[in-house]
Amino acid sequence: MTAKIAEILIYIVDDDDAVRDSLRILLESHGMAVEDFASTEEFIAAYRPHPNSCLMLDLHLPVVGGLDFLASRNGAEMDIPVIMMTGRSDESTRARAHELGAVAFLEKPIGDGELIDAINLAVNREACH
Repeated sequence: MTAKIAEILIYIVDDDDAVRDSLRILLESHGMAVEDFASTEEFIAAYRPHPNSCLMLDLHLPVVGGLDFLASRNGAEMDIPVIMMTGRSDESTRARAHELGAVAFLEKPIGDGELIDAINLAVNREACH
């Protein structure tokens, strides 16, 4: 079953206000609901399961970074598809993110089409489970 755009909730975790704001504007212009957070700690405190959601997670965050978050959530009650995003990475980091369950790994700046494709993949993958 494919989720309808209006039913999709995107959580964004990035410590850069400008990145969060621009992603929010883009995603809301596509009719998606957005909740954004400056840290994984803020996200964890506010998270509530939603059937058609995904998490856009920055790789480089203070305190608990993206890979650490992915590693710690394995086996936890927080089962949400994750799209990892970063401004700088290497092949081993990309491979590790996928190994830890990231659905997609996007390089900033992220193209609109690439982002929407990754969200559709993440949300529709979740709907199949």
